[in-house]
Amino acid sequence: MSRFPEARLRRLRQSAPVRSIARETSLEARQLVLPMFVREGLAEPSPIGSMPGVVQHSLDSLKKTASDAAEAGLGGVMLFGVPEVRDAIGAGADDPKGVLNVATEALVAEVGDALVVQTDLCLDEFTDHGHCGVLSDSGAVDNDATLERYESMALAQARAGSQLLGLSGMMDGQVAAIRGALDAEGFHDVLLLAYSAKYASAFYGPFREAVDSQLQGDRRTYQMDPGNRREGVREALFDQDEGADIVMVKPAMGFLDVLREVRDAVDVPVWAYQVSGEYAMVEAAAANGWIDRRGAILESLMSIRRAGADAVLTYWALEAARLRS
Repeated sequence: MSRFPEARLRRLRQSAPVRSIARETSLEARQLVLPMFVREGLAEPSPIGSMPGVVQHSLDSLKKTASDAAEAGLGGVMLFGVPEVRDAIGAGADDPKGVLNVATEALVAEVGDALVVQTDLCLDEFTDHGHCGVLSDSGAVDNDATLERYESMALAQARAGSQLLGLSGMMDGQVAAIRGALDAEGFHDVLLLAYSAKYASAFYGPFREAVDSQLQGDRRTYQMDPGNRREGVREALFDQDEGADIVMVKPAMGFLDVLREVRDAVDVPVWAYQVSGEYAMVEAAAANGWIDRRGAILESLMSIRRAGADAVLTYWALEAARLRS
């Protein structure tokens, strides 16, 4: 093997053009998806205190931001609905006049030809107990009863025009159940993004403010233990076999090892979600002058791409796209 002085690895770092042409991993606008929250009854966007720069949208501000996302060349937007009324089964989730389905129809009409309009398929925003499924008499999440609600929710979102459903509930068999329900109704082209390796993470806190979560207890009986790497790969393989078009690792930055192993194990695209706590942590450090904010945004996203993510859900999607342009 060649050694110094014949081999000088710094040659590939000597100037900006050389560094650019030698870069192994790219970060492009089309690889970024912007999560957005739309709250029923809002006339103006409402700031989320724990996520500086992120808001709960009114329908008008949602459409404006989605148009900005399309203009910036983002790959898609992921919608989360925040209803005014909740109940035990999350009835608003599959109501055609519910906030999420109304917002989906509006965005498909506004930007559906320019980017992928995506919707979160989970009951937690719509239930009065805050869990991702319906509860049994004992208070546990009933997996199989929840699948029936997911099937109905999937059909409602597909009818509203959603191009991709984000299956974030972590119920066993959810991909197969939803794919079957969609195909039976002729929605063969609706994409399924399985949140396959979704961990019971401490980094979801700000998101719970964003959706006004009513969570009682925790989600450790269905979201994954953060100590488990192999199980994350197994979940992704199960979801691929059940018909997922894309699989997800969430959170991103704390689980880059899982992301790499999932990428190596499956044949479908792999995405990652840079979650609310990861966003808030960087914003807080930057606000105190401890880190370079612009550099931290781009470096964190590049690390997720380098670990194997084909696309990244991030609250910095619009800003990152502009920083790269």
